[in-house]
Amino acid sequence: MKVLKPILYSTVAVALASCSTAGSIAKKEVPQGPNTSIDIPAKKAELTDKEGKNWQHYDLATDTIPGMSTYKAQEFLKGKKGVEVIVGVVDSGTDLKHEDLKDVAWVNEDEIPGNGIDDDKNGYVDDINGWNFLGDSYKELLEYQRIMQNPSIADAETAAEVKEFYNKELEKAKKGIAKVEQNAGLYSKMLESVIEADKKFTKHFGKSDYSSQDVLGIKDNAELESSVAVAKQIFGFGIGSLSEAKSELEGAVSYFTGKLESDKAMISGDLLKKNYRKVVGDNPEDINDSPGYGNGNSGHSTKDESHGTHVSGIIGATRGNGKGMDGVASNVKIMAVRSVPDGDEYDKDVALGIRYAVDNGAKVINTSFGKGYSPHKNWVYDAIKYAAEKDVLIVNAAGNSSENIDVDKTFPNDAPDQVNEVSDNFITIGAMSSNYNEKLPASFTNYGKINVDVFGPGVAVYSTTPDSEYGKKSGTSMASPAVAGVAALVRSYYPELSASQVKRILMNSGTKIDFKVIKPGTKDELVPFSDLSVSGRVVNAYNALKMADRLVNGK
Repeated sequence: MKVLKPILYSTVAVALASCSTAGSIAKKEVPQGPNTSIDIPAKKAELTDKEGKNWQHYDLATDTIPGMSTYKAQEFLKGKKGVEVIVGVVDSGTDLKHEDLKDVAWVNEDEIPGNGIDDDKNGYVDDINGWNFLGDSYKELLEYQRIMQNPSIADAETAAEVKEFYNKELEKAKKGIAKVEQNAGLYSKMLESVIEADKKFTKHFGKSDYSSQDVLGIKDNAELESSVAVAKQIFGFGIGSLSEAKSELEGAVSYFTGKLESDKAMISGDLLKKNYRKVVGDNPEDINDSPGYGNGNSGHSTKDESHGTHVSGIIGATRGNGKGMDGVASNVKIMAVRSVPDGDEYDKDVALGIRYAVDNGAKVINTSFGKGYSPHKNWVYDAIKYAAEKDVLIVNAAGNSSENIDVDKTFPNDAPDQVNEVSDNFITIGAMSSNYNEKLPASFTNYGKINVDVFGPGVAVYSTTPDSEYGKKSGTSMASPAVAGVAALVRSYYPELSASQVKRILMNSGTKIDFKVIKPGTKDELVPFSDLSVSGRVVNAYNALKMADRLVNGK
């Protein structure tokens, strides 16, 4: 992004000099990263189950898997002491009672649980683990639908654009409703088959954690023949286990049944009559209305509300406890800020969610959400600038529309004109896969030479889901918390560094990718990976810590 360029690619010799005070360290410029890339052949064998569940942590040079070198980074940190870092997860509800998250849950020690009093006088009553700006709501319209309901919330140009877009979407819904209904039924049947097969295999093997090799080893068993056929079909899709398939299919069923309901309501005209926000009790078009609205229940409202829990696990699920998976960061506490519904988030909830996290001690904030319209974007820009004033880094997902966001706008962002940043504490993350070849960038990821800063792991990432379960999800929503986890590591062990410095370290220290890749959203158009982001790199935890160490200690 424009204000970065003169600094990002400049190297100042004094930047590596030793410095005795945190103030002078914070003024150092971050050095340019090495221009050498790792030239190794792509891994041909499919990832094992273990590798598939942990690929984001592996090291490209030693494991031939293009992860973030988290394991190597943790080795580097042995014997070093870090400070606790609070990471604000502005997202859907987060299950901080999860077996892998309960020990890393942020607790507001100045608040007495359940007494109905704002003990710490921060404006929020009983905010023990964070705050819930959605109150008892979860379902919500998309922003363009809300603008169609009430065009006065947007400027005339946006309202006219939305009307045209809405009419196109209405025609799509009418033409595609049969296909959506078909998909909803198809995925529901597939889910039923997988659940039934899983039950039979669990009974047959006497355990629920059987492997794909166990299943493929079943021969001449008439009772399990149909279940084996189901499993082979699932494995053929590149899914390593039936438990993973269940998670994927549950997401698909939820998506298509929700879309079916929404499209039917859109066609009938009932959609624009809905007011999901009413239960919250505030005016979402007035940022000053109803201070302290919402409640302290920052957890998930239903099991399907899994996004925030998955994101939180990627950042900081307890490491080394032998359960589920390991997050990227240690010395971290997760603050749950519930601002993202099943639909588009309100600008008010995003802006106040960021401010809440800042005011209550977060040094890193993850924002894994986005939308195409933002009537009150200035509220969010002001919140981003407020975070910058308090030296808080915001790590943001680029979006999943395969679009060039130097051209197509997505919100939130830090550049109103898509060029000039409002501050230097906001880093936008594209999603990459575990394929170290032309398929490295995720097919769905947004990209931009100006507005995407760096890439992180975002395809089939294994993490926590509600009720102490686990599953894989894909999206820039997964890439962003992976990078937020690295940011938390750097801020923990090198707290002298500013948010701006940490941003540049994440970008400059990443692994340089020096080959052509398939442009997201195309079948086979090849472009240099360096055209997809400012840095042309993928985040590397080990390199980031080494660069931070040199900057702080001069070694």
